[in-house]
This record gives sequence, structure tokens and C-alpha cells, in this order.
Amino acid sequence: MDGVGSFGAGRTGSAVDPIAFAKQPQTILRVLSWIFSLVVFASIVNEGYVNIGSERLYCVFNKNADACNYGVFVGLVGLLACSFFGLLDYKFSSISSIKDRKKAVMLEIGFSGFWTFLYFVSFCFLANQWSRTTPDEVPLDQGADAARAAIAFSFFSIITWAGLTVRAVQKYLLGTDMSLFTTEHLD
Repeated sequence: MDGVGSFGAGRTGSAVDPIAFAKQPQTILRVLSWIFSLVVFASIVNEGYVNIGSERLYCVFNKNADACNYGVFVGLVGLLACSFFGLLDYKFSSISSIKDRKKAVMLEIGFSGFWTFLYFVSFCFLANQWSRTTPDEVPLDQGADAARAAIAFSFFSIITWAGLTVRAVQKYLLGTDMSLFTTEHLD
């Protein structure tokens, strides 16, 4: 998957081919997760609040500010995490310590799994609050498309983050394969 040896240690110090890196399934999933997180974050920040005859802005999700805040939080941190882990993936071959590689892979497993769960909660919470929103609370369907986009891309994010979790687990299992360290002498 990522090279020979423990967590790809056989390729330590090798140059990274940007084209091959961009074609990896993990990179494609990471870019999709980044885009989906951006859509969730930007749609709520841009059109997730409406002004109903006063100076105060209300969240389009049933006037529940917690729904908007949670969606913005999950989207923004997901966006930043995709950037961080994308850079870590790119620099992974230059990490020479097997312990550091193992820590990086375990961090990715933990974070990706946790963020999959948080996106599931986001999807359920936003969809629930949107279903309870009455047309009186969203005059002229102001922000309705943004709310639907945030809900849809929260769902898509569940799939991409779950895929990233699976890829990280595969990388971990490949790195801990002890058959890589057996020495068989051929006669």
C-alpha cells in the first residue's frame, strides 16, 4: 500500500511523485472531504442566518443557534484537519522514525473515526432541526438552499471520512504485519 516495511519505512527519504500522490485513493478522499467540509462551513456562514424584521440574526435551522454553531464547527475543523492530514500524507515518506509513523497513522485513525461520528451527528441534528423549521421562520425561503446543502454535504462527509478511516486502518494493519520482518533464507 505505502511501501515496504513497517508503516512504509522501506520508502523513507524517497522523493514524492506529485502525480502518483494525487492519484492515490486516500488523496482523492481527502480532497473530497476538504470540499465537503468547505461547503458545510461556507453555506452555514454565508446564508445560514436570516434577519426577520429586526437587527438580530436567527439560524435557519428552527432558529436554533446551536445547530448553526455545530455545523460551522464541524465544517471548519474538518476543513483544517483535511489540510493537516493532507500535508502529513505528502510528508509521510520523509518521516524516518517508525514510532513517529505509527503515531501519525494512529492519530489519523482516531481523528478520522471521531470525525465520521461527528458528521453523523451533524447530519442528524441539522436534518432534525430543518424538518422542524416552519415556512414562517424562513421568509421567502431565505437560506433554504444553504440549509439543504449543509445537510446533504454533511451526509456525503460521513462517507468520505469513513473511507479515510478505513484507509488509515489498512495502513496501520500493513505496518504491523510481522511477516515483513521474517528472515527466510533461500538455499
